Amino acid sequence: MLVNGKWVANWQPVQASDDQGRFVRQVSSFRNWITADGTAGPTGSAGFKAEAGRYRLYVALICPWASRTLIARKLKGLEGLIAVTVVNPVLTDQGWVFGGYPGAGEDPLHGAQHMHQLYTHADDSFSGRATVPVLWDEKTDTMVSNESADIVRMLNTAFAELVPGKPDLYPANLRDAIDVLNADIYDSLNNGVYKAGFASTQAAYDEAVAGVFAMLDRLEDQLTGDFLFGNRFTEADIRLFVTLIRFDAAYHGLFKTNIKRIADYPRLSAYLERVLRIPGVRGTVNIDHIKAGYYSIKALNPGEIVPVGPGHVTALLEEMK
Repeated sequence: MLVNGKWVANWQPVQASDDQGRFVRQVSSFRNWITADGTAGPTGSAGFKAEAGRYRLYVALICPWASRTLIARKLKGLEGLIAVTVVNPVLTDQGWVFGGYPGAGEDPLHGAQHMHQLYTHADDSFSGRATVPVLWDEKTDTMVSNESADIVRMLNTAFAELVPGKPDLYPANLRDAIDVLNADIYDSLNNGVYKAGFASTQAAYDEAVAGVFAMLDRLEDQLTGDFLFGNRFTEADIRLFVTLIRFDAAYHGLFKTNIKRIADYPRLSAYLERVLRIPGVRGTVNIDHIKAGYYSIKALNPGEIVPVGPGHVTALLEEMK
């Protein structure tokens, strides 16, 4: 990780733990917002106006947080306005790197070899982990945000005048309900699988895995419409989808969340297919990157052996091409 702008230790999957052995996730550090007129958003500084060709997303296709932003970019019709650079899925001792893997690109702006070099370019005294996604402003040559939840919301609203007529992923009449459901899904499922996989005590693991399947059981029971809020696709669906599509291929085995598979939940399985059929969503999913990335975590898979399956996930994704 970085300490005062210097790389001081090999990358490790566990960011922090509490005194009970529970995994604790790092809080995002860059929290500026792109807005339609460049005024300040809910956090951070002003000066980031929505303009075509000004911004770039750095993402890893293995990462559910980064994939949220790719889906929002696609559904809001921003492919021609915001460029994307995909990093190598294999996690190295220096974290994310550029190039060297099919579908991964070099850094076109600074020629960086590692993602952490972009962090120190934006803040030469930065301390912490160099995570993705990163939203970069090419005009001022700095980082706008590394918080996926904020990025999804700014993509939802900031560029509406440049690309009108796209679906609202955070409609005003559902915001309170979305916020409540987002929080529940995040704690128990999105982050819950990581709390199970990176638990350092049996008690912490037992608690986390119980939470994961309690939430999956709850969603299976409650999912009676096409999406989480009836027929309205929202950012809450994006958050759920990115975990579900990775679950059987990575979390079930590697993170030991193996009480059931998503394939064992009829409604969630049908839901997963419906989301994949939304134009553009399938293109954000790369199962080779997902498996290569997760199974490169040496602390969980010392031999870095990537499994061939699961066949049902591969078959589903092939069907959706």
